Amino acid sequence: VFMGANTYIGNAPNFMVYAIARHRGVKMPGFFGYMAWSGAVLIPIFLIAGILFFR
Repeated sequence: VFMGANTYIGNAPNFMVYAIARHRGVKMPGFFGYMAWSGAVLIPIFLIAGILFFR
């Protein structure tokens, strides 16, 4: 029960940002749009970090 409450409280800022953006009319990406953007940023970072630190 305690950890469930922690995840609920921890997710509150995400809901707040979503509500503010939606109220101001900012177009938020869907799940697959978010996955595309995060993959385009994170995959090169992970590859470079892997080459630098695990060679």
